This record gives sequence, structure tokens and C-alpha cells, in this order.
Amino acid sequence: MEFDFQEWAGLAKDDPDAFERKRREAIDAYIARAPEAEQQRLRGLQFRIDMERQRASNPLSACIRINKMMMDQFTTLRGALDDLKSEVEGHRAGYPRPAPVSAEVLPFRSSQ
Repeated sequence: MEFDFQEWAGLAKDDPDAFERKRREAIDAYIARAPEAEQQRLRGLQFRIDMERQRASNPLSACIRINKMMMDQFTTLRGALDDLKSEVEGHRAGYPRPAPVSAEVLPFRSSQ
């Protein structure tokens, strides 16, 4: 779908109800194109976004709330990445990097 900012802005200004219907249709169409395994998660995320928009007193407040949601997720992901990096580097407190294991490879006789 090609996004025409002027068209959307004009619709939002002139017919907010039509804008909201079109916005919902575009979101639903995007979710429907996602892999089936991801669709439930995307619907849940969209529900959370919609609830934040409803709870906000104005559009700027909605934007700030949604930005906070995004930053909270980023912080969580960053923490997980930092934990993984520490574990890989062997610096995670209480969990030293395991020593390499050596093994003797035994030859097997061919049955033929």
C-alpha cells in the first residue's frame, strides 16, 4: 500500500471518522499479511497501543505514551543483549565461562 501523507492528513482534518476507519483497515490489512504465527502477537500489541491512545488526554500525550512503551521494550531487549554478551564473554557474575572440552575420537571399523 502506497502511503500518501497529504491524503491521510486531509482525511484526518476533514473527516476524522473516515480517517479512523481507514487507519483501522490499514492496520488490519498489515496484520493479515504477517505470518500467521505472528498475527496474535501483533493484534495484542495493537490493542495495547489503542488503549494507550484512549487513555491519553490528547494526541501528544498518546505519542509520548506509545514512545514510552517502545523505549521500555528497547530497554528490556538491550538488557537481554547485555546479559547474553556477558555470558558469551565469560564475565557474568557467578557463571564463569566453561572450560573447553577435549575428547578422543575413536575410529570405527567399517561393516563392509
